[in-house]
Amino acid sequence: MRTTLTLADDVSLIARQVAKRERISLGEAVSRLARDGFRAQPLQSPASIKLRSRYSVLPARDEIITSEHVRRLMDEEGI
Repeated sequence: MRTTLTLADDVSLIARQVAKRERISLGEAVSRLARDGFRAQPLQSPASIKLRSRYSVLPARDEIITSEHVRRLMDEEGI
C-alpha cells in the first residue's frame, strides 16, 4: 500500500540506516521496524484502550476493508 508519512528526523535516520544495511527500500525498512515495535507491545483488548479522540481503534480482522466496503456501508446508512 502506498502512503505518505512524516517521520521524525531520528526515526528517518534509523530507517535509512536499516534500508542501506539490509539493501531494502525505505518503505520496507519502516514496515519492518513498525512490525518489530508492534510485536514488542502486548495487545490490548478494545475495552482497555483509552480513546484519544472520538474514534476508536478496532481489533484486526481477517479481511481487508476496501473502499467498496465503505461505499456500501455509506449507502446503507444514507451518508
